[in-house]
Amino acid sequence: MKRTIIVGDIHGCYDELMALHDKLNLHPEDRVVCVGDLIVKGERNREVVELFMRDERFSSVLGNHDRAILRHWQGLEAASKPAQEACLKELDAGRHRYAAYLAALPLKIDLGSHLVVHAGLRPGVSLDEQSVEDLTELRTLGPDRTSREGVPWYEVYNGEKIVIFGHWPADEPRRGPRSLGLDTGCVYGQRLTAYVLETGEFTSVPARRAYSE
Repeated sequence: MKRTIIVGDIHGCYDELMALHDKLNLHPEDRVVCVGDLIVKGERNREVVELFMRDERFSSVLGNHDRAILRHWQGLEAASKPAQEACLKELDAGRHRYAAYLAALPLKIDLGSHLVVHAGLRPGVSLDEQSVEDLTELRTLGPDRTSREGVPWYEVYNGEKIVIFGHWPADEPRRGPRSLGLDTGCVYGQRLTAYVLETGEFTSVPARRAYSE
């Protein structure tokens, strides 16, 4: 059976991604979709991006960390954090290729009954009118979309499509009435988690270590 496998935030954790690949026994006909944040904070960012560029089974939406690196290359944003600076140094030799790839990543991937975004959707706002900032940074519905304090968007969202997202790490997948969060904090020493759309099954592998605080 052809599978659609949604993977949580990778953040340059290539070894864990390969362990998940092996545990899932990935087939040639399978499709792998990441919820974004392919890079930054982990140690093997180049290998992650190269895999997604090389293997047509792999695709991703744009995450906020991916976007920050892209905006730096475009001259729109300074690299303000050590993890960003380390990632930029690692990717420097191939930055033109990697910038072109990141620039082509969509903000959302429509899987029919499900929709993949990095952070979230603003309840009550049509899909076409969602802002880039909400799609890549939204957590709660207060004045600061990035805040962890307040009403989580996914507890309110009740749209037509089930939204699968990342961005906000938790010990277990986050769940709302019509949403599922897959960031289980691999880069922080927890787990990398995948969800098989056709069967509703979860698969995860432990992080080798904590790469970031």
